[in-house]
Amino acid sequence: MALLFIEYPKCSTCQKAKKWLDSRAIAYEDRHIVEENPTEEELTAWIQKSGMPIKKFWNTSGQLYRQMELSRKLPEMSQEDQIKLLSTNGMLCKRPILVGEDFVLTGFREKEWEERISR
Repeated sequence: MALLFIEYPKCSTCQKAKKWLDSRAIAYEDRHIVEENPTEEELTAWIQKSGMPIKKFWNTSGQLYRQMELSRKLPEMSQEDQIKLLSTNGMLCKRPILVGEDFVLTGFREKEWEERISR
């Protein structure tokens, strides 16, 4: 299975991650996070597969996150409701998201990506 690379092309972190993948000739399917939002089903599966808490999937530094005052609202929401909300707008999601056969990574931390992909 090729990796799924979900990005917002104007995001500098996504650009850096993409350049990193390309420089290593790592095959991936590219997907625009706003044009094709992650679905509730995908997010549910990815959160489970990642072993990370749902908070790692939120773009906490994004304008939309701040405008919606989510830092205040999310603690009172169930995970199911958070996933529903997260699936409504790709700009709410931490990016890039890299989905492999047995892992999911959010954000770009080169050391973490190196360890996961070179297995």
